[in-house]
Amino acid sequence: MIRGGVHQSLAHESAEKHVTGRAEYCDDIPEPAGTLHAYLGVSDVAHGRIVSMDLAPVLAAEGVVGVLTAADVPGANQISAVGAGDEPIFPEELIEFHGQALFAVIGKSREAARWAATLARVEIEPLEPVVSVGEALDQGMPNVTDPLTLKRGDVDAGMSRASNTIRARMEIGGQEHLYLEGHIAFAIPGEDEDVVVHCSTQHPSEAQHMVAHALGVASHSVVVNVRRMGGGFGGKESQMNLFACVAAIAAKRWNRPVKIRPDRDQDMASTGKRHDFQCRYTVGFDDDGRIEAVDAELAARCGFSADLSGPVTDRALFHADNAYFFPEVRLQSRPLKTHTVSNTAFRGFGGPQGMVMGERLIEEIAYALGRDPLEIRKVNFYAEGRDVTPYHQQVTDNILDRIVGELETSSDYQARRNAILEHNAAGGIIRKGISLTPVKFGISFTATWFNQAGALVHVYNDGSIMLNHGGTEMGQGLNTKVAQVVADAFAVDVDMVKVTKTTTEKVPNTSATAASSGSDLNGMAALNACEQIKARLVEFACESKGVEADQVTFLPGAVRLGEDEIPWADFIKSAYMARVQLSAAGFYKTPDIHWDRATGQGRPFFYYAYGASVSEVAVDTLTGEYRVERVDILHDVGKSLNPALDKGQVEGAFVQGMGWLTTEELWWDSSGRLQTHAPSTYKIPLASDRPREFNVELAEWSVNPERTIKRSKAVGEPPFMLAMSVLEALSMAVASIADYRECPRLDAPATPERVLMAVERMRASQ
Repeated sequence: MIRGGVHQSLAHESAEKHVTGRAEYCDDIPEPAGTLHAYLGVSDVAHGRIVSMDLAPVLAAEGVVGVLTAADVPGANQISAVGAGDEPIFPEELIEFHGQALFAVIGKSREAARWAATLARVEIEPLEPVVSVGEALDQGMPNVTDPLTLKRGDVDAGMSRASNTIRARMEIGGQEHLYLEGHIAFAIPGEDEDVVVHCSTQHPSEAQHMVAHALGVASHSVVVNVRRMGGGFGGKESQMNLFACVAAIAAKRWNRPVKIRPDRDQDMASTGKRHDFQCRYTVGFDDDGRIEAVDAELAARCGFSADLSGPVTDRALFHADNAYFFPEVRLQSRPLKTHTVSNTAFRGFGGPQGMVMGERLIEEIAYALGRDPLEIRKVNFYAEGRDVTPYHQQVTDNILDRIVGELETSSDYQARRNAILEHNAAGGIIRKGISLTPVKFGISFTATWFNQAGALVHVYNDGSIMLNHGGTEMGQGLNTKVAQVVADAFAVDVDMVKVTKTTTEKVPNTSATAASSGSDLNGMAALNACEQIKARLVEFACESKGVEADQVTFLPGAVRLGEDEIPWADFIKSAYMARVQLSAAGFYKTPDIHWDRATGQGRPFFYYAYGASVSEVAVDTLTGEYRVERVDILHDVGKSLNPALDKGQVEGAFVQGMGWLTTEELWWDSSGRLQTHAPSTYKIPLASDRPREFNVELAEWSVNPERTIKRSKAVGEPPFMLAMSVLEALSMAVASIADYRECPRLDAPATPERVLMAVERMRASQ
């Protein structure tokens, strides 16, 4: 058996370097002599017109080499990820959010540039900002991109037929990425029009194209390199474009290397976040809790530009059903413009917001009927004959019944829920709650053309293997998994495979490492390259040894040719001597997916990933403070490529999702200024916030029915939504105050303040 093949638990390829500080990130790259540093000068108002901008004091500051403004951009002054033309590198007149970059200072040191950026005298004619979703709706703000409607059946008829209807709304907050490594770009000028940009981006090809457009050159003149990132979570998919362009423009203008690295405050104020939503919904249901019809509008704070808000709000609609069949349904998105930073991708890409609303529908029904929400969930699960989504894709691989059933048993859910009901019935300050929630998450980019990947595999004549692929490593273990795929293909130890930095000069036109597709796409592309080389090796063996193709077998560390067994390195050496090509470019595109946005119909997802979680909480009803006592998870990753990495992804995603739904509150004041712009004011979960008891298991029996890489399933985003059970458990604890007669309608994040206010509402309603 080879060490490190697929389906084996293997440590992350950089794990030791991570914990010993030897892993090199962008800021660790040695700076050549003469390196300059850039820093952004940003707006102090959220909405206004630039009357004048006096940069003379900036230029006069010690250590300053120059400044960049809109007039200094040699090519297109645009970094819109979707080509909307609404996101300038530097604005020429109109300011649209607090923290918007107005100019960049180029200095001999970062400290000099950072200080000088504060010296500009900018006169601004202030305009009234529109900050929140509610304000945008009330004031009729435009959409930043085209909205989407998903519909099936006759919603009005379904509502008329329903025995019960509930109409309400829910506020769902955004989230800061708070990656450990902030944004950074380091540009090194080359000859002619060439420039090399090292940066922390999930989308090297997009950064390449944006830099090329900003410089007014062809993409072949720009190389973007990414060895690794210190976290991304979607925040480095499009938001890096600004920093890459500023560094590259400055590098070419002064013909010196230029690095730009904002401090954490500026990073948080000037870059996009998870979209916050206001969901208005009506649900009709019968006396058994079965949903008859759903009519909902999901309005999002998108910020000043389109960025990725179109596909984010689309995916929110795709996942508003979560695991449930809606017989008659109409879902509408409202991607609203506001005078805030342009919101962007974040783990789940709108799916979590849609799912939270879907789970709120179940919760509303359960409290209205006096039932356990789990009973209502089971009644509404997708099933045979009730298996078509609001976007008309048939759910053919549904394993939720088994996952939920196994978890209900293994977590002892029913007995624990009865014990909690008994505890709460006794009254007291501490109230408890428990909830079991499912997840059904679609896997694929909804922009169909992004579902492609390339890889380059070299086998050297000593038998060692070099792998380069279009995905980016941000700590999730992508390089480790793809290396395992290559090792398995050639039946060699994984130590024989070296994964090199992601670079646009080796694999072109790559898609972002996002949508949980990294292993699916790049693993298959790498396998395709391996299969090409193996086919040549088999042909060589047949010609040189006189054996049939079915007599050539790749064994662990060796190749069997009929009765002979030759060590791998010797076989490769002989193939090289016979002039066999030992390099291949692999390619993969996801099959059988299609999506017509105009009709709201298609098969946007190749398959679904499933999971379920049970969370138990305890709430102090005098303060609203709470803690998560126990969490049990059963998650579906298909036939896992690497169970250790996958389990780590599930654990990390759950805790990050728990933070989003409980403690992570973004707060803008009425002037449009972000007040939670540092770890001192923005609370992510700490180690002490993790569940007291945390039981995570993978559904080891699951095998992806689709032809994915080694029958595995994506794991990056789906487990994030498992944290919904925490919000639902908090809701149960609060509902106990009024004997579960009323849905508490907790908004997210359910901070201790919000929990306490909900407790007071429940007391007042008795």
